[in-house]
Amino acid sequence: MTPFRVHILGCGSALPTTRHLPSMQVVDCRDKLFMVDCGEGAQLQLRRSGLSFNKLGHIFISHLHGDHCFGLIGLISTFGLLGRTATLHVYAPAQLEPMLKAQLDMFFNYDIGYKVEFHAIDTTKQQVIFEDRSLTVESIPLDHRMPCAGFLFREKPLSPHIRRDMIEMYDIPVSQINNIKAGQGYTLSDGTYVPNEQLVTPADKPRSYAYCSDTRYMPKLHEMIRGVDTLYHESTYADDKEDGAAKYFHSTARQAATVARDAGVGKLLLGHFSARYVDETILLNEAKEVFENTFLTAETMVFDI
Repeated sequence: MTPFRVHILGCGSALPTTRHLPSMQVVDCRDKLFMVDCGEGAQLQLRRSGLSFNKLGHIFISHLHGDHCFGLIGLISTFGLLGRTATLHVYAPAQLEPMLKAQLDMFFNYDIGYKVEFHAIDTTKQQVIFEDRSLTVESIPLDHRMPCAGFLFREKPLSPHIRRDMIEMYDIPVSQINNIKAGQGYTLSDGTYVPNEQLVTPADKPRSYAYCSDTRYMPKLHEMIRGVDTLYHESTYADDKEDGAAKYFHSTARQAATVARDAGVGKLLLGHFSARYVDETILLNEAKEVFENTFLTAETMVFDI
């Protein structure tokens, strides 16, 4: 199968620790890279993860708390130093645009060698905010102390797989391959018709990934992400701080697992850990009581969608 995976660059919350960096990750879909949130040190984490700077063309920022966006201007600078010429697209709540423009003007006088194109997202709506031939990205409205959105990556259907043995058996010319992929059969020189289903095997099932950044527990969130293969959901606190989670618009690991269970997802990734937990195993155990297929994230880990 073509690659569709998520690279964890940082999974800590607001207070930096020696164990975790702030929120940032990269989604790799068919060898195209999409960054989701951009905490401090993003450019260093890209290097540590062995990810290509040149393949990263789109950055999605969930909200404007510093642990999710303070790395953006540094990354933009690094791109310039590396001689980037391709446009960089930034998707974020509208409030970021004037601040980003001010930083670009102050530090670079808009002369960084490439264009930074800003796309404002409406954090109150679930809608497609990006689309190409490989996938779509939708915004997911979340419930935080400021405008905040998650992101839902949906892979577009692939073409069926051509059976090479059938191509060789019937000596089918290359010119007919695309027609067969599009669903047509093939007629032999003697008039025999070979149906399409004999010539191909079904395409792989399209995959999907949901990133739910900072949010208070939302009982209806599962309806927006139903059936995704992999869900990353913030899990700042354990049960002992459930009241604090509600007060500061965050979620517990158990609440994240409840969303995963109700949405019927394939697997759950926990992140955005509070610095108070030296060992996040307590978060994992509480989540597993609700949703077994749960995993802790950590820097440089890679998860297949």
